[in-house]
Amino acid sequence: MNLNYQIYNDINQLPNDWDDIAVDNVFLKKKYLEVLQNASTDNMQCNYIGIFKEQELVGIAITQYLNLNKVSSFGERDNCIKTIIRNFIFRNFSSHVLFIGNNMLTGQNAFAFNNRISIIDITISLEKATKELIAILKKQKIKIHLTVFKDFNTKDTNEIKQLLPKFYQFTTQPNMVFTINENWVDQESYIGELTKKYRDQFKRANKKHLDIIKRKMSKDEIKSNEKIIHDLYLTVAKNAPFNTFFLTKNHFYNLKKQLGHDFLFYGYFIDEKLIGFNTLIKNEKVMETYFLGYDESIQREKMLYLNMLYDMIAYSIHKKFKTIVFARTALEIKSSVGAKPVNMYGFLKHRNYFINKIIGFLFTHLEPKAEWKERNPFK
Repeated sequence: MNLNYQIYNDINQLPNDWDDIAVDNVFLKKKYLEVLQNASTDNMQCNYIGIFKEQELVGIAITQYLNLNKVSSFGERDNCIKTIIRNFIFRNFSSHVLFIGNNMLTGQNAFAFNNRISIIDITISLEKATKELIAILKKQKIKIHLTVFKDFNTKDTNEIKQLLPKFYQFTTQPNMVFTINENWVDQESYIGELTKKYRDQFKRANKKHLDIIKRKMSKDEIKSNEKIIHDLYLTVAKNAPFNTFFLTKNHFYNLKKQLGHDFLFYGYFIDEKLIGFNTLIKNEKVMETYFLGYDESIQREKMLYLNMLYDMIAYSIHKKFKTIVFARTALEIKSSVGAKPVNMYGFLKHRNYFINKIIGFLFTHLEPKAEWKERNPFK
């Protein structure tokens, strides 16, 4: 198929019908992309790709260049020898990374296309566009070390892997997805489906939570609490096994400004003091959990994170969403409330021929492994 593409470095350059292609995914729409461009992370540069059939826009994609040298810490939780070696390799041999997709999210948010083309067509075009983008970045004195396509489900992976023969196919932690039973009308009907063990877990968590006030925060409240919000966010982010970015202080304010009612920010308070927060993004019939933060000492005492998960489920049931994307990390506790793992795959290639030959070995031996046990909380 004869397709052409255009690379953009500013959302103001995007075609007027861009959102018509992104219709089912808020993370590819202009209003979200504007937040990425203006208030995401200090080490990230976004580009956008339009795929055209003759003069008609038929596909769209997002890319992110990340400079890992600007990340102060890849994660402070793990200090084992494998982590130290992994961090050394990233700092010295793989610090400039080009993602085709959104590195801040879990799930297939790399591209969208209409019924005039197939996933094979858009993959072929994106590989060509990626090579040109790498050349453009080189002129800016940015030499890309790693190129990564992410995240794809099993079906899409099987369709496109033959198109990327020089790339190593990898998988990391699964995407934890919660399916809402259409017969549930409120939190009580959800709790009623749990086994006694997990009903008791809910009751224990709920008792610990009685002196905490939860409320939806407005754009102005997010702005006035920006510093404490950022500190709470960093408490969680720096405890992750691996980080490639840290959000800017104004990220949540700008997201609320752009998305309005589609972005939910809930603060958790004890005696009027903000001790935690979680965020949600409405994405058609899917509720996407976003970033959160909390005071670590209070989190343990009050089972705050577990209560946040229950709150997200209750809200999503009430508002008739079909699924909740809980994303990666904290796999076991998400499993304990009913989320199921969905494997996601990606493809990566190193610019150095010899490193690329052993990239599979390096990835499998140095990637932090999550040891966890899947729970089955329902009757």
